[in-house]
Amino acid sequence: MANNDISRPHTFQQGTSSRTLLLLHGTGGNEFDLINLGKAIDPEASYLSPRGMHLESGMNRFFERYSDGSFNEESIDLAVQELAGFIKDAIANYGIDASDIFGVGFSNGANTLAALLVSEPNILGGGALFGSTKPYSKVGAVDLTGKKIWLANGDQDSYATTSMSQEWTAELQEFGADVTWLRHAGGHQISAEHVAIVARGLAELSSPSTE
Repeated sequence: MANNDISRPHTFQQGTSSRTLLLLHGTGGNEFDLINLGKAIDPEASYLSPRGMHLESGMNRFFERYSDGSFNEESIDLAVQELAGFIKDAIANYGIDASDIFGVGFSNGANTLAALLVSEPNILGGGALFGSTKPYSKVGAVDLTGKKIWLANGDQDSYATTSMSQEWTAELQEFGADVTWLRHAGGHQISAEHVAIVARGLAELSSPSTE
């Protein structure tokens, strides 16, 4: 078993539209955790959900963090490289439309998704990042023109502070991404209202222009 091809533990569910949602779970989750979230966001999409292959105290994660909670950025780079290989193999094996892949992640999965967006910008059309913080201390200039990103965080989430969310939103916008920062009054959790907003936004992106 390798982490960079479809021998990696994952699930794939074929949809009825051209879009595939790449679903990345949070710490302690698995490849089935975000399927219902994917269905709520786009019921017609296909769902590609790999398991995070780094273990922390027996819990699945996509990359390592240090004992103080800070991120091991070399581990993030490895996770991104492995995911990129996995996605490319899945495209070939499942007949996925490579031009219509959108990421959805929560917590550790959302941080990994953000790292994938800035490190391998040609793979995803955008992403919905729930309970997410900036994955790297410094991000080199990258062209994210045309990418739609939702950053959906709680104002009481100490893991993803409002000041960080504001700065990260501005940085992604500087890279050319179309970023919507969604805020709820709670903590480290997914807001049903935010899910509905992302679902409507993705549906609008799929609709042909009337102009």
